[in-house]
Amino acid sequence: MNSKNTIDPATKYPRPPFKNQPQSPPGETKKMDPLPDHGESSYVGHDLLKGKSVIITGGDSGIGKAIAIAMAREGANILIAYKEPIENEDAYDTAEWVKQAGSEVILFMADLREELNCKKLIEEAITQFKKIDILINNAAYQMTYKEIEDISAEEWNKTFEVNLSSMFYLTKYAEKHIPAGGCIINTTSVNAYDPNPTLLPYAASKAAIQNFTSSLAEKFLQEGTGIRVNAVAPGPIWTPLIPSTIPDHEKFGDNTPMGRPGQPAEIAPIYVFLASEAASYISGATIPATGGRITI
Repeated sequence: MNSKNTIDPATKYPRPPFKNQPQSPPGETKKMDPLPDHGESSYVGHDLLKGKSVIITGGDSGIGKAIAIAMAREGANILIAYKEPIENEDAYDTAEWVKQAGSEVILFMADLREELNCKKLIEEAITQFKKIDILINNAAYQMTYKEIEDISAEEWNKTFEVNLSSMFYLTKYAEKHIPAGGCIINTTSVNAYDPNPTLLPYAASKAAIQNFTSSLAEKFLQEGTGIRVNAVAPGPIWTPLIPSTIPDHEKFGDNTPMGRPGQPAEIAPIYVFLASEAASYISGATIPATGGRITI
């Protein structure tokens, strides 16, 4: 018997096929059909992160946007990092949602492949917020390739620089500013477990992130920092990256047992949990949210 308050997860959100809607990377939310759900009208905060200071890379759209909205409603102040002017509209919209939640917000536009930009980002957060409680390394890049010979050295390096090197640089400069009880949360992917052959550089970088997360968590705890490090492994999530990097996005998400892609609003609460006191005994873990795709 079904309760009137429960919803079948397989039918909770739109299912493919979607219309063909190609964009240029990194994509814009307003051009997507259906529009992603970032929890704008659904997420309810409970002061779980009241007074915390949070950095979210890739915070302008997609999962990062949903995290920013959720954590702002939990009482946190947010620094949103994003790469380029085409993302301004999404970034400004996310900032407005953060302000509406009563939280402070900083917008920081820079290419985080550059170590110096990562150092400047951390300095900006300290200048404005005086501390960093939560670092969310979420920014990512991917591109689809059918043949390995089509992947240039530049493309391979770009993928790892965006997805992994920036994560290292930010962690390197943030660590001394994160107090005991603070945390780092990295975004990996179902591709760390079940790699898509057409996303070869991306999948490899996401597997490396999972290893980085585990070893960093152990290192920080052994050193007595009190900083927890965990990761989230989303499955196919409906974000601007999808129509801008996946040619056959009309069927995106149909390879999950649920038969649909996830929405950013379904992923953000995991980050809130990992950042909260409820997760105080969790470090070095990866939480999958994959629509039922196997991650063992």
